[in-house]
Amino acid sequence: MERRTIEPRPGWQQTVEEQGLVYPLTRYPDGSLRPYWDESAYYVFTLDEVEALEEVVEELHRMCLAAADHIVTADRFADLGITDPRVARAVAEAWQRRAELPSVYGRFDLHYDGTGPAKLLEYNADTPTSLVEAASPQWFWMEERFPGADQWNSLHERLIDAWKKQAGLLPPGSPLYFAYSSADELGEDLMTVAYLKETAEQAGLDTDWISMEEIGWDRLSGRFVDTRLRFIRSCFKLYPWEWLTTDRFADHVLDTLDNGGGTGTTMWIEPAWKMLLSNKALLAILWELYPDHPNLLPAHLDGPRDLAHTTGYVAKPLLGREGAGVTIHEPDTSGAAPAVRDEPCCYQQLAPLPAFDGNHVVLGAWVVEHESAGLGIRESSGLITDEYARFLPHVIL
Repeated sequence: MERRTIEPRPGWQQTVEEQGLVYPLTRYPDGSLRPYWDESAYYVFTLDEVEALEEVVEELHRMCLAAADHIVTADRFADLGITDPRVARAVAEAWQRRAELPSVYGRFDLHYDGTGPAKLLEYNADTPTSLVEAASPQWFWMEERFPGADQWNSLHERLIDAWKKQAGLLPPGSPLYFAYSSADELGEDLMTVAYLKETAEQAGLDTDWISMEEIGWDRLSGRFVDTRLRFIRSCFKLYPWEWLTTDRFADHVLDTLDNGGGTGTTMWIEPAWKMLLSNKALLAILWELYPDHPNLLPAHLDGPRDLAHTTGYVAKPLLGREGAGVTIHEPDTSGAAPAVRDEPCCYQQLAPLPAFDGNHVVLGAWVVEHESAGLGIRESSGLITDEYARFLPHVIL
């Protein structure tokens, strides 16, 4: 793994916007605009490295599924902050019926510097973004800058194949809706949904789209409807389950949830069991089930324990996006008792992100239908990958 600098292509901004990345710039607090898509540098991997990382990703995914099964069978929903019995029942039923429910993709965030084993930082298996840039613009960048080279990137083909395989699980006779929140001002959610809709259409599915805010509730029929009062039988939503089950329509969602077997009226994708994988409590449960695994970092739910005095730790809220609420704690050798935050957190061993030329890097490894499918790389100035992180392309040489 190596970081190399390169001169950006002339007109790069217009190029990537035409390829679906309509948010190539990030506005900083001082009002300045700086590249989010950053092709002034790129990362190089060997084929052996990528093949080894692919194996790690698929093993981690299998471990996460085993942890999800443990959470359900051992009734550990409270550890995830799922205290509403109805939500817990919905998640458990979705897990037990998972073979009947479409499930498409997820993204592992990994600590890796090219010298040691990759370490799991977290898993977003419900509403992962940075998909568009990973699947499309970086592939076209490679074809233009390094023709004949390769890239860890089979996202587009695998997404189409996943929709084809799972088409039979969708309720017949109505389109698959793709929903995003219009509250997203950057357009990232919209373009992620638009891209996934495109892959579904290329798989032969009948699709439509709608914003979450436009979804209506028909009191007479007791069903969710679109703006033309058509029933919404299935919907891919880029909208976290923790919001879907707590906002003002939560009761309707749970009352009409199709968890397979045609028992409800609306089938949501990703399914409710993805709540088990996108919760930071998963990290601690994985450490319980697989202690000292080379691809895991020690993590606990009841406090940092000895991490506070040895390696240091990172406190992560159980739910959150783009580093919100994450705090870093260096080792404290004073012997004082470590502080435990009021909100439920996962306390994970501090593993500072690798620095390449002063840039802190995290690997976003994609899984599509349980198989490794691609890589997206983000860099940040600090140790927390936040909304000011930059996306850099990569190539296999």
